[in-house]
Amino acid sequence: MASKGPVSASPVYHNVNTRPVSFTAVALPGIPIIRPGDDLVQLILDALVRADITLQNGDVLVITSKIVSKAEGRFVDLRTVEPGEEAERLAAETRKDPRIVELVLRESRGISRKAPGVLVTENRLGFISASAGVDQSNVDGSENSVLLLPLDPDASARAVRARLLQTTGAKVGIVISDSHGRPFRLGNVGVAIGVAGMPALLDLRGQPDLFGRKLHISVQGYADEVAAAANLLAGEAAEGRPVVLLRGLDFPPLDGSAHDLNRPPELNLYR
Repeated sequence: MASKGPVSASPVYHNVNTRPVSFTAVALPGIPIIRPGDDLVQLILDALVRADITLQNGDVLVITSKIVSKAEGRFVDLRTVEPGEEAERLAAETRKDPRIVELVLRESRGISRKAPGVLVTENRLGFISASAGVDQSNVDGSENSVLLLPLDPDASARAVRARLLQTTGAKVGIVISDSHGRPFRLGNVGVAIGVAGMPALLDLRGQPDLFGRKLHISVQGYADEVAAAANLLAGEAAEGRPVVLLRGLDFPPLDGSAHDLNRPPELNLYR
């Protein structure tokens, strides 16, 4: 009897998605240099018209904190800043402008790390970042002009979302993004410092993995992942793309806050 050759069999999929899944990201065109008092929502609406895009329920707009700060007038003239004793001492240790160090201290709850050229603090908003977000990059004017982060990025996100809902009828998510370094990895990534109309965290605990085992510790920093994806288009230099639209994301109808992303001190092993 002739032996049979190998028998081919179709692969068996267990809980595997066999259909392609995707989302789109579009940097809105024509956003100008933002000045204090500019109507940021109207500028976004104008950009959507230029791009021939109609907002839809479930869309997410990622807006860089820089243009939110500019519209809210968060500029400081360094010539008006009088550094205190602590700022002078830290400036000598870190070799930084004592006026900038003074602003960093005003924007911080405490100091995390310091070294020549480096001052890492706990921002008043609760996250750890370099120089509390006090920044001179992409700030036009003079060497004496610096920009602070928005006073309340969550409130800024809610206000933008409410205006867009009122104007377009679309229920969208809003992320106010910033660029942060990480203590054990090189390079900056986009993170969410303001959130509205979408979850900041997705708690996956209790859901099954591919083999039916329940997840026990998986909590996804969803808004940070959205901010990082948008940051690939927004950039950090002279790109001029501060608003990015993401479409096709699948998230539950939860209204989160960027504060949800801050690890409580009692759970932070590195403090």
